[in-house]
Amino acid sequence: MRLAELSERSGVPTATIKYYLRERLLPPGERITTTKAEYGDTHLRRLRLVRALVQVGKMPVAAAREVLAAVEDESLDHHMRLGAAVWALPHDPAPTEETPEITAARGTADELLRRLGWQYGLKLGPVSPAYGMLVNALAALARLSYPHTVENVLPYARIAGELAAADLDLVEEYETPAEQVEAAVALTVLLEPVLLSLRRLAEAEESHRRFRADSS
Repeated sequence: MRLAELSERSGVPTATIKYYLRERLLPPGERITTTKAEYGDTHLRRLRLVRALVQVGKMPVAAAREVLAAVEDESLDHHMRLGAAVWALPHDPAPTEETPEITAARGTADELLRRLGWQYGLKLGPVSPAYGMLVNALAALARLSYPHTVENVLPYARIAGELAAADLDLVEEYETPAEQVEAAVALTVLLEPVLLSLRRLAEAEESHRRFRADSS
């Protein structure tokens, strides 16, 4: 398909597609003349992913380019390629200083992973952005005297394990490894707001069930 058709089928303006091409967020089309190129279904898929990263995820172009480089890294096995692509997504910064709260939070995080049997998470812990986010979150809970023990967090972690299985069930519905990696990244970005909104709706429902005024 030509650029105009790619724009029509994707819903992305031609000027935006040209910008993505210049910024190397979209691979070049197959050149058919000096001024025209042909595009295919891979470009449609990639445009969906780029829109998820840049428009929904509000990701800077440089960060999106780094994620896409991980998506395209065929030197990795499937597990590592999926992990590298999701790992490249922006994360909150890791702890920058070893305060007593941070040290205690690391211990809590490690014990939590041990209790769950997440040996791979324990192995990656020191360098994993998600692990650093967990440590920061646990330390913040501790500083403000909110529940932050392993027992407090364990129910959330078990639900997270179920969510991870559901995520990868969705990813496996895509046929090729390349499509699966792209879907893993896009769904990570697109489903996080869904999870947040569902949690808040569920809390409102549970609060109504527990604490509503007796109208009788």
